[in-house]
Amino acid sequence: MRIVLLGPQGAGKGTQAARLAERFGIPTLSTGDMLRAAVLAGTPVGLKAKETMDRGELVSDELVVEIISDRIGKSDAKRGFILDGFPRTVAQAGALDALLAQSGLELDAVIEFKVDEDTLLARILGRAREAETGGIPIRNDDNAETFRTRFDAYRKQSAPLSAYYANKGSLRTVDGLQPRDDVTRQIFPLLVC
Repeated sequence: MRIVLLGPQGAGKGTQAARLAERFGIPTLSTGDMLRAAVLAGTPVGLKAKETMDRGELVSDELVVEIISDRIGKSDAKRGFILDGFPRTVAQAGALDALLAQSGLELDAVIEFKVDEDTLLARILGRAREAETGGIPIRNDDNAETFRTRFDAYRKQSAPLSAYYANKGSLRTVDGLQPRDDVTRQIFPLLVC
């Protein structure tokens, strides 16, 4: 099972990715985590990424795809994987398709979490208040200004990405603003092969 999760910050992708990973026994692959791991491990890709990151620049699509390629080649990903945070653009989606095609593979599903911006902002700010009340550090991006900037960037990038996967017939949508268990119940039937 090879799955891509699409949705903005706070839409519930991480929660649902963990549930899917447990259900199907496949890893969740986060590009940010993979970049940091490659840098720490000192891999050739990690060294290239570190140079770019040390200059304060964004890691190129080519480098991100190279890291994805390395990671999905690992034994724990042979049965499948869940991509969270990748692809972010149509160019990355095309590169992922090409990468999978080289191994005779394709995606089984692309799940997009549909959310309303204002409701999602209220969720994010509520999460920050709960964390603060509970003495848990607040995430740096759990504030209105950062959220709106990231949501706007997501909206600009995701519209063409959603259309790309819809045209391929692999896009499925769920209401990401429902309670967690309800979202899970929406997703599982979409993944029956």
